[in-house]
Amino acid sequence: MDTITTSPAQNAEPALVAAGVYARGRRVRDIRIDEAGDWSRKEGHVVWIGLREPSAELLGRVQAQLNLHPLAIEDAASAHQYPKLERYGDALFIVARTAQVVDDTIAFGETHIFVGKGYVVSVRHGPSTSYAPVRERTESCPTSLARGEDYILYSILDFIVDNYTPVVEAMQRKVDALEDGVLQQTLPESDVLRLYALRRELLWLRKAVTPLVDVCRRLEHADEVLIEPQMQPLFRDVSDHIRRVADDIDSLREVLAFAFEASLMSGQAQQNAITRKLAAWAAILAVPTAVAGIYGMNFQNMPELQWKYGYYAVIGIIAALCAGLYFRFRRSGWL
Repeated sequence: MDTITTSPAQNAEPALVAAGVYARGRRVRDIRIDEAGDWSRKEGHVVWIGLREPSAELLGRVQAQLNLHPLAIEDAASAHQYPKLERYGDALFIVARTAQVVDDTIAFGETHIFVGKGYVVSVRHGPSTSYAPVRERTESCPTSLARGEDYILYSILDFIVDNYTPVVEAMQRKVDALEDGVLQQTLPESDVLRLYALRRELLWLRKAVTPLVDVCRRLEHADEVLIEPQMQPLFRDVSDHIRRVADDIDSLREVLAFAFEASLMSGQAQQNAITRKLAAWAAILAVPTAVAGIYGMNFQNMPELQWKYGYYAVIGIIAALCAGLYFRFRRSGWL
């Protein structure tokens, strides 16, 4: 949970991470949920509430104070929402997927954001990095925070997108390790399973990241949603960052695809080499087998059987033929 200064009343709400009111870019005070409505209606004041895994009762109180749309509250009460931006009258409801590395795998969470005149409410579900740095950074720059709700929304989305980078870098290290293994030897079955799991994780990460491009694109256009025109470049910057992250994810997925193909080709080449060796030895062993088969037919009229040096001659011929075949296969790379 975020580490901030809270009032005794807030400590009674385990799902309430923070609730404060700001005016002209500066924090006025911490507030209780039941005070949020009055403060949000004061001219020049913005209420910023942070919730984590809130109960239906707490969400209902927030809804009553800020007049949030019931459909948005219904979505915010449960996770597993697709990233999106919806407009309800003069308010916006945004869903963004969060990601972080937990126990060497990607853990996904969600952040639901309500934005309206005089308030911003963020609701976190599942694994998510603390948003305390967002508050600290925005509070340290009153000039920017004075822009109000739009700047707080930008700060939250920018923080979410920035946290994709460590996840992609962690995946990059895993991909590099697997790629080096492919170049050195054929991947064992365990590494092939790891490769498949990595591609699946990257696919999930891409599904979490790319929808935010459309969300930020809509935020760039003041005629479509209620965002101040001077804030458009900030959301355009977030959109560009998301595209770079998505491109990095696509690049890693292509590398894994190439690694898998290289592993298959390496395995096929190894099988072909083994097949050639077996065929070469089979050809060499066919010589003594054929000769032994001829003299094992027990015909009565085989004059060489009575020859004094017949045995030594046959052995010599077999050895010469086998040696010739062996060196021939060696030169051709089959042995």
